[in-house]
Amino acid sequence: MATYDQLTEWAGLGNVTRAERDTVAGWRIPGFMKAQLVEVGIPLAPRLIERVVMQSEAEPALLTSRGPLYRLTEQVDPDDQAERSSFGVEPETGTVYFVMPDGEAWFANSGVGVWLDVLHHYGRCVTASELLSEPDGPEEYLSEEEEEQAFAELNRLAEELKEIDPAAFNGYEGFLWPGLLDRWLY
Repeated sequence: MATYDQLTEWAGLGNVTRAERDTVAGWRIPGFMKAQLVEVGIPLAPRLIERVVMQSEAEPALLTSRGPLYRLTEQVDPDDQAERSSFGVEPETGTVYFVMPDGEAWFANSGVGVWLDVLHHYGRCVTASELLSEPDGPEEYLSEEEEEQAFAELNRLAEELKEIDPAAFNGYEGFLWPGLLDRWLY
């Protein structure tokens, strides 16, 4: 299980937000998942999370195609401020979904803990990679050799993330991680 210190090591101090106990106290998710949000926190992650915005209401407020979820994050498209995507957690199960601007919910991870572990591994690999950490996207600057190397890094990353949470790779359509990693260079 990722720790707060491990997340801040790559995300940086001030870039990991821990939930306040009072914020998640009324959420209907397993208690150990609430503790993970309080003790470990959520990191800002390249291309995925630019703001941690945990809702304070006891009832899920993020409306999605799967029903209401508890909001964990928010990402705003810089070209269209009305386009907002989020991560949310499902009541009762604690399953984490990536919610598209239209409310369509894509399966991200099978629980809060594995989501944090996947974010940790993803963030650490992306920020350490010279090819994947380009702020504007690597695709505009890569030679053919660099593109092949980036593709190999992405395949390795996908395999490593699959080991952490196999359920996140049980399909393609409606699954966040396979789609995100597959489309990285396109």
